[in-house]
Order: sequence, then C-alpha cells, then structure tokens
Amino acid sequence: MEVTGKVKVINAEQQVSASFKKRELVVTTEEQYPQHIMIEFTQDKCDLLNSYKQGEAVKVSINLRGREWVNPQGETKYFNSIQGWRIERLASEAPVQTAPIPAAEAFEPASNFKEEDHDDLPF
Repeated sequence: MEVTGKVKVINAEQQVSASFKKRELVVTTEEQYPQHIMIEFTQDKCDLLNSYKQGEAVKVSINLRGREWVNPQGETKYFNSIQGWRIERLASEAPVQTAPIPAAEAFEPASNFKEEDHDDLPF
C-alpha cells in the first residue's frame, strides 16, 4: 500500500529498548478532507528519513500491522500500526515550459462566398 502527501512532521529516532528503535513520520494527504497519517519506520529503516524535510511531497510504501494484547484484567485489546518501508520524493509540480505557438497566418478572404448557398452540415 502507499500513502502520498506532504511531510508534516519527522520525529527524532527513539531507542525503545536495547534492540529496538523507531522513528515516526506524519504525512498530510492532499484530498478534500486531508488526513494526518502517522507512519512508523523501525530498525534500519529509520535512516531512510534522514534526507527528508517538512513540506516535501512524498510517496511512502507501507504495511498495515495488527496485534492482540491481553491486559492484566484479562481483557483482549487490538492495536493497529502503519509501518513504512520505503519513501520517495514526488516530482515537484513546476509549470511545464512549452515553446510559444506561432501566430496563425491570415486566411485569404473567400471571393466566391454567397450567403444563399445551402450548407448540408447537420448542425
């Protein structure tokens, strides 16, 4: 799956445990009702965010993850996370430069035009 939008936030890397680190990215989608999607990059994927900055248009490849947890009271809870595994810059939408269209040459006036001539075009 993919999420496209503009980088809103890139958080610092967090060392969660001795063997696990993560970094969070928030991407704001560009649609009628923009969404702020938080995406986690973990372990060696954290470094992918080093060259990105706020405001850049990106496309992020993601996986949805879900897990089950039973709390001490015996209640089962479910959690979802969005994990990023690739990020790419989108081409900026700069105006396309095209060569100017040369002016059309003037047509010679019709010399034998008669208003009375019937035209059989259907419109």
